[in-house]
Amino acid sequence: MSDISKIQNGEHMTLREQIGLTARLAVPAILAQLSSIMMQYIDASMVGRLGADQSASVGLMSSSLWLFWGVCSTITMGFSVQVAHEIGAKRYDRARSVLRQGISSSLVAGIVIALIGLAIAPVLPYWLGGDSSIAENATLYFGVFVIALPVLTMNYLAGGMLRCAGNMKVPSLLNVMMCVLDVIFNFVLIFPTRVIDVASFHLTVPGAGLGVLGAALGTVAAECVTASVMMWYLCRREKGLTIGLRPFKAFLPVKEVINKAVKIALPMTAEHVVFCGAQIMITVIVAPLGVVAIAANAFAVTAESLCYMPGFGIGDAATTLTGQSYGAGRIDLVKRFGYITVAMGMSIMTVMGGVMYFAAPLMMDIMTPVVAISQLGTEILRIEAWAEPMYAAAIVAYGAFVGVGDTLLPAIMNFGSIWLVRIPVAAVLAPTVGLRGVWIAMCVELTFRGSIFLWRLISGKWYRNAKKHISAEVVADVDAAIPEEDFQ
Repeated sequence: MSDISKIQNGEHMTLREQIGLTARLAVPAILAQLSSIMMQYIDASMVGRLGADQSASVGLMSSSLWLFWGVCSTITMGFSVQVAHEIGAKRYDRARSVLRQGISSSLVAGIVIALIGLAIAPVLPYWLGGDSSIAENATLYFGVFVIALPVLTMNYLAGGMLRCAGNMKVPSLLNVMMCVLDVIFNFVLIFPTRVIDVASFHLTVPGAGLGVLGAALGTVAAECVTASVMMWYLCRREKGLTIGLRPFKAFLPVKEVINKAVKIALPMTAEHVVFCGAQIMITVIVAPLGVVAIAANAFAVTAESLCYMPGFGIGDAATTLTGQSYGAGRIDLVKRFGYITVAMGMSIMTVMGGVMYFAAPLMMDIMTPVVAISQLGTEILRIEAWAEPMYAAAIVAYGAFVGVGDTLLPAIMNFGSIWLVRIPVAAVLAPTVGLRGVWIAMCVELTFRGSIFLWRLISGKWYRNAKKHISAEVVADVDAAIPEEDFQ
């Protein structure tokens, strides 16, 4: 019997088994995050070879793209967390019904969000403080990504469903495949046809020479291929979630599922909008500092993501473990997995922070040959390295809270931290200290945020609230074997 089955079956788990299960779920999730970060590195390093203006056009739009991607991702989590609860309670028919409703609802949401993005794409670079020298490329880069949002939303849904079902390996492997495809597509689409000397041979490499547009097209193409394979595996191969051909009405959302999805996803979506709104505000603060500052800020954000990538991977594992423990009514495991995952995340990201501090010059040199950008990026990365342990506490604790559906107060905590600490401090320091002041503000805010998330974790209110919900649902559990047709 696998350890994750012990959660569902109410079996006793030793501390060693709990730590081992956490590690087995976290490692594939970390690899999935690593592949995603490597895609950003690939895009940044390839575009960085085109010059400062092209780098700035990509960097200017990064925070806005995170906003649109993140909204699509948080919407899908409203359904994925429900699947974790249903699987934890061994209600597989209901899990499949939630999956079908999640597919239709998320697809519609992705289309609506894409249309909004296309409507603002021509003017967005100017809203963010960019000038005409980078606006055209910025619009093209942003527009390609938002057109693909419906497909990318399906990718988020499939990956989230598989992870919440306890399958970390397939999303990880497919994300590695996506990284490889991204390299290939970008290599062909960004650069023009050129001759490369390989062992005394002249090798002609075909290329489209599309520059910034090619970077967007290459990444989107890789993500679309991956989304197709991931959705096929989820719907046709994943045990407990396989769905066959069903009438159209089986995909129509019902009130019970939508209400739960909204309750889970709305605070997360609002929190993400607020967070990315703050990131966009940071971009507005940085834009007047010049092209070098814009590019250095964007590249440093990408470089830092390699450091906090393990935190998000472990956060995904925390959501799975606390979610399935919650669904099984195992509050003892909900609490224990919260502590184990946060401790693991803080330990790993402390080490990664040290690595980033010493490797910062190499990380920046990989992404850009422009000395001024590389030097400034190195300085701000070394500022940020000090915040990584507490950033880990915030990331992983948030993942644990999401698993039990505790999303409202954590969203408010994120909102208060970034808008009441980071933005004011950055606005005060940027005019006098420049980009370094913006990253000092970020370091202070992440340390504060980690502290308040640790406080909530230790206080126990998040899992005590979950215990109340479980007690309230005891009567409903008598009807757990409702035929799937009735649940639809």
